[in-house]
Amino acid sequence: MVDAILVGLTDKCPGGETVARNPADIEQLIARINASERLRANSRYSAEVYRDEPIVRTGRQLMKEREAAGRPKQASAPVKRGGQPAATAGAAWQASASATRGKDFREARQERIPLGAMGGRVTSAGHAAVSGGTGPEVLAPQAPSRAFQLGPQAHRYQEMRGISRWQESGGRGRWLTEAELFVRQARLMADMEDDHPYHGTFKSYFPTYNAMSDQQLRGYFTWRAAVRRGDIQETSLSFAYVYLYELINGIGVADPQEGFSRLHGFWQAYRTFSPEIDRFVRVWLRDYVVFYGLDPKLLADDKTLGFDRALIELRELSCLLDSPDSPAAAMPVTPGGPAASPAGASLRKGASKKTRRGPALPLPVDEALETRLLESIDALSTYRIRLSRLYKDHPDDLRHVACAVYVRMLEYYRRNRKSGMLESLFGKEATMPYTMFASAVFCPESPHPDALVELDPIHSYRCERGLWTCTRVFGTREKNARLGSIMRACDRMLRDAMGYPYALKARPEPKYLERIIDREATEWLAWKSAHAPRVIDIDLSKLSGIRSAAAETREALLIDEEREGGTPASAPMPAAAAPSSTSADVPGRALATDVGGGRGAAAAGPHDEPPAVAPRAGDASSPEKALAPDAPVADAPKPPEAGSPLGAPAAGAPVPPADGDTSPLTGEQAAYLAALLEGAPAPVPAGTSEDMLVDAINEALYDALGDTAIEFGADGPRIIEDYEDDVRGLIAP
Repeated sequence: MVDAILVGLTDKCPGGETVARNPADIEQLIARINASERLRANSRYSAEVYRDEPIVRTGRQLMKEREAAGRPKQASAPVKRGGQPAATAGAAWQASASATRGKDFREARQERIPLGAMGGRVTSAGHAAVSGGTGPEVLAPQAPSRAFQLGPQAHRYQEMRGISRWQESGGRGRWLTEAELFVRQARLMADMEDDHPYHGTFKSYFPTYNAMSDQQLRGYFTWRAAVRRGDIQETSLSFAYVYLYELINGIGVADPQEGFSRLHGFWQAYRTFSPEIDRFVRVWLRDYVVFYGLDPKLLADDKTLGFDRALIELRELSCLLDSPDSPAAAMPVTPGGPAASPAGASLRKGASKKTRRGPALPLPVDEALETRLLESIDALSTYRIRLSRLYKDHPDDLRHVACAVYVRMLEYYRRNRKSGMLESLFGKEATMPYTMFASAVFCPESPHPDALVELDPIHSYRCERGLWTCTRVFGTREKNARLGSIMRACDRMLRDAMGYPYALKARPEPKYLERIIDREATEWLAWKSAHAPRVIDIDLSKLSGIRSAAAETREALLIDEEREGGTPASAPMPAAAAPSSTSADVPGRALATDVGGGRGAAAAGPHDEPPAVAPRAGDASSPEKALAPDAPVADAPKPPEAGSPLGAPAAGAPVPPADGDTSPLTGEQAAYLAALLEGAPAPVPAGTSEDMLVDAINEALYDALGDTAIEFGADGPRIIEDYEDDVRGLIAP
């Protein structure tokens, strides 16, 4: 750029010499260059060399330096142009140019800046020139040697700087790309170590060695040596990206397996300092496995592949439930209507759009099928329906209604939309061109051979003649808010239909969705009521009267021979043989006398055995007490006591919060909510994940709000706007 400006300020004489138009223009140019922050911050200009000297010197300054060095002053006649004398600076420049001929030219070359001092390129002749320069070569000032500044390994840095970007081959040449130059320099410096830390800041877009100054280079190789020893310290983020670029290109590793381990380990360690690297490193890890042919199992914790697995499961279940063999498709269809088609298929023109009658899912319910479907929906939905309070109290009801509504929505999209439900929510599967490590500085040694790598059934990569393509579902890779809205509407409307005490706030939903949910909820509750098990209530207080009546009936059926032929021991006892109001009023005594077939001990026949009465647990050591007429029966009904299981509320009934519990949140949960309200990074306690913490907070606030307080959006968890004031009141001291 400097040379381009100089050309605009100079003219050529008839003899070919270059002269300046006006010395004031050159002085103004120098002042502009020195005042430019961008040029002064450019790493190609060393702060140590040009701290007190201008980048470009005039011819007059050059002549004064020659005179001070004791060289003879070269006389030259001023060149005229258009009848006007040329500028003195132009004459000085001409004199300096003529002085470089012969011996002076060889001496001038020895005084130039050492190779790489100004970050310039190296021409094919081995001359060091300012990057982008086309005019006369600028001589360096009398500066101290750079070897001292670069340390004992200065020759390594100079050799790296000396790699030319111009490559000749077969009489023709080309310029190396920035990635090619970086890889060549990285291979040269693969084992480089230094001991000169850099305490400044290095920022660059797609950083490379070529973008660093000498001091930054020394600082980087010092930091990299510590990283390879396992001491990973926070530094400029651009340094971290340069190290990642090295690992991606296989610099400093023995094989791809070691490279993946180092790449994954460095990412896990450095993401604590800069979490923003997740955005790029997650993709690079996946590209690394594909490009170098590693085992896809190394990506077991990859979020993209986890999303794919949930989508595959949901797609398989959707095709199963919305196919001709599904329960909904087996119902009668309107005459003339079309046959059911797989999920995502559209109806032919003019086909009937009436909905089939009957249940969307088989009844009685297939619990295993519904559980699989709900888990897949919950994994891809922003509304975590399995964490709902209604699901905890009545899991069968909410599971069936939510799954039935989902099947009805599949049918609705198939009949009324051009694309199926899953395609509308998550995108279509397609094959697109793909660039490996597109967001990194990467240059392979040779074209990649033809290959096909399948990470999962809907995510694969193919390389043909060095060109990569990717086949996957191109769409959103986040949990779907539309699916979450459908699940929340199911939860809300089923609560209203069941009369659940904890209602959710109503939100505007499409009319067709409300009709579908209302229909499925009504059908389910009607079927559940019709097939509810019959309840048999036994009044134990009536047993004593029934037994007394049975004893009286049996006594009336005895013949005289049976009464007279008995032994004295079998003579009837007046108090026990005849029923009385006293025996009927005392259940324990009646049961004790009627044990063993309903007859008393005195009414037993000659061949009858005495009645066997089981002793109670407390009287196991004294059988006589168990056979006493007045002993209470073990199974006699007792009124329920306070605190006993019979006095406890029914399972699944809502339990009100305990008195005196002012806040349902813990200190860590309150701190997390306060950070979300302020828009600051929310702290997550050690030993737990953010998803678990958010779920716990939503559960704790459900009694107070009757709804989910925190939901996951595109930028992460956030508090629902309608409940911000309520949450502030709950966490206020």
